[in-house]
Order: sequence, then C-alpha cells, then structure tokens
Amino acid sequence: TDSAKLKAESLPTLDEVVRLLASEPSWSLGIEGHTDSTSTVAHNQTLSEQRARSVQDYLAGKGVAASRLSAAGFGSSRPVADNATELGRAQNRRVELVRK
Repeated sequence: TDSAKLKAESLPTLDEVVRLLASEPSWSLGIEGHTDSTSTVAHNQTLSEQRARSVQDYLAGKGVAASRLSAAGFGSSRPVADNATELGRAQNRRVELVRK
C-alpha cells in the first residue's frame, strides 16, 4: 500500500512485455495507474501517476522507446473490486497496460 515501487514478482511479467513490444514494433502502450480509496483524492491521484511512471520508466530502461509509452493515473476512480474489504483494496492497487 501507498507505494509506487515495483514488486520483484512483477518484473518477469514486465520483461515479457518488453519482449512482446520488441516483436511488435508498431504497438504502443498506455500505462494506467490505480489506487484503492483509503486516502485523499489528491494523494491517490499522485500515487496512481507515480505507479504508472514506475512501469513506464522500467520499460524505457529496458529499451522500449519512450514514444511508444504513455502513462496516466486514475486514482481510485476506476475500482475493479469492493474497497470495503482488504482483498478488494489490494485488487484496486494496480497498474494496467492497454495496447493503443
């Protein structure tokens, strides 16, 4: 919670994204950061942007052209689960990749 640091368990998935983008040079990705609803709207917005940028920076650091990546934060405005439970809040703290 309350972190934009990439988890070690996410790195193999991100490395697979790097390989996929290398094999599909015409693809671009939107990187969307999200949070649970436990803090203020302003804090969640900033945190979600930081989460998206962390992924963007990782991918760019692995050689993906920055022009193929865009990052945006959505705070807690797009939950995928119920924020009333710990499991739901955990599911809402995420970064999604969207092919553009």
